Amino acid sequence: MYKGIEASRGIGIGSICLIVDHDLTFETKHIDDTDAEKTRFNSAIDKFKAETAEMAENIRKNIGPKEAEIMEGHLAMIADPTMAGEMTKMIEAGQCAEAAVTAVCDMFIGMFSKMEDDMMRQRASDISDIKISLLKILLGVEDVDISKVAPGTILVAHDLTPSMTSQIVKDNVVGIITEVGGKTSHSAILARALEIPAVLSVPGITEIVHDKDTAIVDGTEGDVYINPDGEVVSKYVIKREEFIRAQAELKNFVGKESVTADGKPVELFCNIGTPKDAKKAIECDGEGIGLFRSEFLFMDKPHLPTEDEQFAAYKEAVDIMGGKTVIIRTLDIGGDKDIPYLELEKEENPFLGYRAVRYCLANRDMYKIQLRGILRASAFGKVKIMVPLVTCVEEVREVKALVEECKKELSAEGIAFDDAIEVGCMVETAAASLIADLLAQEADFFSIGTNDLTQYTMSVDRGNAKVAYLYSAFQPAVLRSIKNIIAAGNAAGIPVGMCGEAAADPLMIPLLISFGLDEYSVNPVLVLTARCIISKWTKEEADALAEKVLSLSTEAEIVAALKEAAK
Repeated sequence: MYKGIEASRGIGIGSICLIVDHDLTFETKHIDDTDAEKTRFNSAIDKFKAETAEMAENIRKNIGPKEAEIMEGHLAMIADPTMAGEMTKMIEAGQCAEAAVTAVCDMFIGMFSKMEDDMMRQRASDISDIKISLLKILLGVEDVDISKVAPGTILVAHDLTPSMTSQIVKDNVVGIITEVGGKTSHSAILARALEIPAVLSVPGITEIVHDKDTAIVDGTEGDVYINPDGEVVSKYVIKREEFIRAQAELKNFVGKESVTADGKPVELFCNIGTPKDAKKAIECDGEGIGLFRSEFLFMDKPHLPTEDEQFAAYKEAVDIMGGKTVIIRTLDIGGDKDIPYLELEKEENPFLGYRAVRYCLANRDMYKIQLRGILRASAFGKVKIMVPLVTCVEEVREVKALVEECKKELSAEGIAFDDAIEVGCMVETAAASLIADLLAQEADFFSIGTNDLTQYTMSVDRGNAKVAYLYSAFQPAVLRSIKNIIAAGNAAGIPVGMCGEAAADPLMIPLLISFGLDEYSVNPVLVLTARCIISKWTKEEADALAEKVLSLSTEAEIVAALKEAAK
């Protein structure tokens, strides 16, 4: 059995088709006729655009418009004058087209791949896909036609790029295994949309398997079996049937209220990164937006977005949500997220440095542009402002003072806004957890960011594999911190939400019910799963489980107890 990342749930049993990477090596040579080389490069760009547009249309027809945006994003990236322009400059300086494409793409890949945020790292994967596609065109390499694989196929590749995934015929592919990629990679997103079980980041899998090998893909647990014996196959045939029945049960929760088994209502919101993501939240039956990551508006432009540009983006999300709550997190920059035009200085330890609210309060004119944009959008729906990386009461007070300053300016200009707009804070640091009772007197609401809360509480660098074993929201220290934060919010009478990955974890949900969490904000595709899990637990049952769990001493003991109790 081989272990990987569970990227798309379900069980696939079938025959392997091994996709071998093409040799894309080329000879770097000086170009004298740069005009001819630019013509060759531009022809490759035109062909790439035509093929990518066709892939986007195929995805739109066969999967959906939301998923088609992945390939449309590739078109937008190559149309960005920064990327194509830099390639052209290198060709004009005598570089061959292949070298120009490689150098520019590698520069962007290096920039994005260093970021901790999964969605930002995905940009690196997108650019890598663009690079490979352009090199194949320039070198005359033909792609594997995945659309012609036989029914019952399990695809195995180093990386299944969106351009490959766009060719998949759902009825023929029963599983996907790759050596790289994660839950937020576009190959994972497309696999989930196609409802094909997928396990990613299985080390060395392309060297282990052969064409026609039998394989089992458990996309729920992240397990892969190659040429399993009959007993294992029989076990997984039963598991596959159980999964299919469970998925059918989820359809019963469409349009239903999110309530515990004993009738306590909670709110089930979605996390989004762009205004268009709000459409997915509506499609997936989300009850609001618990986290709108506004930094993507800044990263998608070569310059600081204007107030009007920000207002338009926030208003688009608000309009899509049609009166449902939209919580906008103000700029969370620094740490793993760099924006070149902001010219952030390199720091010894960026996660403990000049980032998020610290940067914003030191750049008040820029921050006020964002706050004004959010305030203007609040005139069109239920908008809340959320402050990231709070560590002391003063930061919340300063942001609230700036909001009041912006309100006075907008009033003087005759511009409408919601005067009662709420300002809350993310509780994602050890400091904020310890003073949650004090922060609750200043903030209108809390949202627990379990990703950073775990990192800071456990003093763990998520990017360091040697200490990754400590990075778990089920560590006793993290669970006690979460309980303390929720208790402080409840005592002060303010709503408490959670927008980290733990909010959708079936093992965590009963603990959150016991602790008294009001709002769960999850990936849109997990809304029905979370609603189903919430519906299975009474407060009394959850309290009994939480009491047992909080008496345990280790993360392993806690996870084992939660798995045993799972419904």
